[in-house]
Amino acid sequence: MDALHNMMAEQGSMWLAAGGLLLGLAFGAVVFRTNYCAMGSLADIHNFGDYRRFRAWILAAAVALVGAQLLQRTGVVALERSMYLGASINWFGDIVGGLIFGFGMVFAGGCPSRNLARAGSGDIRALITLVVVGIVAYMTIGGLFAPVRARLEQATSLTPFRTQTQSIADIASAATGFGTAQIGALLTVLIAGAATVYCLGDARFRKSPIHLFSGLAVGLIVVAGWALTGLTFDDMAVKPVPPISLTFVRPAGDTLEWLERYTAGPLPGFGASTVIGAIVGAFATALAMGRFQVATYSDVGDTVRNLSGAALMGIGGVMAMGCTVGQAITGVSTLALGSFLAFASIVAGGFYGLRVLERQILAAA
Repeated sequence: MDALHNMMAEQGSMWLAAGGLLLGLAFGAVVFRTNYCAMGSLADIHNFGDYRRFRAWILAAAVALVGAQLLQRTGVVALERSMYLGASINWFGDIVGGLIFGFGMVFAGGCPSRNLARAGSGDIRALITLVVVGIVAYMTIGGLFAPVRARLEQATSLTPFRTQTQSIADIASAATGFGTAQIGALLTVLIAGAATVYCLGDARFRKSPIHLFSGLAVGLIVVAGWALTGLTFDDMAVKPVPPISLTFVRPAGDTLEWLERYTAGPLPGFGASTVIGAIVGAFATALAMGRFQVATYSDVGDTVRNLSGAALMGIGGVMAMGCTVGQAITGVSTLALGSFLAFASIVAGGFYGLRVLERQILAAA
């Protein structure tokens, strides 16, 4: 393993760009082919009482959790180096940011991952949504909205558990006295086991190969992302790139920056590579299925809804440090307490957004 790590770390930028592109290609193809969609799963529940796509989302998180924890135990990735496992808990960002993001994704027709697939299939609305998400995300990270966000984060961040990370394994270990590794393994089994029972306990889900496949595939792609960024991590580099896996809010902005500054750095980073790959993967799949079709806004109301939803996702996604993939799957796989808070908040915000949108549609009818 050390030899592989050293070989990949020496050419880390190349591996991250190429590997990110391949993972993005796979992700875009899977999302388009299976109609995997976190926001769509909430709409299915709200409108039809159909939980299959939601169970696919939960299954993806369970697969990613087991895979990431196994990679941690075998020394492939040091999850504690990731952005999710800081000692401080930004509860305001996780909860309020998650609510804002969940609300916004309803009006934008889906979260960034779904809009990547839609953009690849010819939907101009989705492409513009991604551009707006990227711009507003950068404005929230270090631009016009950054001072307010930073003050809120500083005022509300807590370090209540006196542990090195906010991993629920570390917190439970400090509370019980048992080893973190043992507690982590137990929590992984309990959480992933409960999620699997929830998913496979439903006969409709068990009998739906496409939903089973989408959950497994998305989860495994996230695991592959952890493996890639874990093996290329170089703590001796001038600017070490922390391990990460799929997430699409900040990377939407990173992609715009790379397109604008290509000559300053010909190789895109991991995040930008996954964004580009997802669009290309969805494009190729749409062509192969005969479903590529250019689409645009239907009217002024459609335009306003999509753009406002995109802006909310950019703000909320930065505050919550991720999206329906970046926090609800990638973050959860690290056992970060904040990721579970953000996941629940995104779901709550999404359901509220669906109710508001339904009222608006009925009022306009």
